Amino acid sequence: MIGAAELAQMKRGAYLVNTARGGLIDEAALVAALCDGKLAGVALDVFEQEPVPATHPLMPFRNVVLTPHISAGTRDALITKMTALFANIERFYRGEALNNRVF
Repeated sequence: MIGAAELAQMKRGAYLVNTARGGLIDEAALVAALCDGKLAGVALDVFEQEPVPATHPLMPFRNVVLTPHISAGTRDALITKMTALFANIERFYRGEALNNRVF
């Protein structure tokens, strides 16, 4: 986890971007780093709690961009995922090895 100690090691005026996983960054420590001017800005599309409440402490900052984590929800992404899924179903019923197997 990226907490107060890790944020303190960042260069003053740095920008922090997290599009990986919510909970990766201690949001209370992030707010503290913003309040003391350590960070120039933050961009997040993943959060400890989702959906992000309107009362989230990062909301008032003008140097913070908060967006929903929906890049996989585009029409093109859906077509790509469904094409791969149906191709794997066909491979399964033909007794062939599955593509992109992760276990």
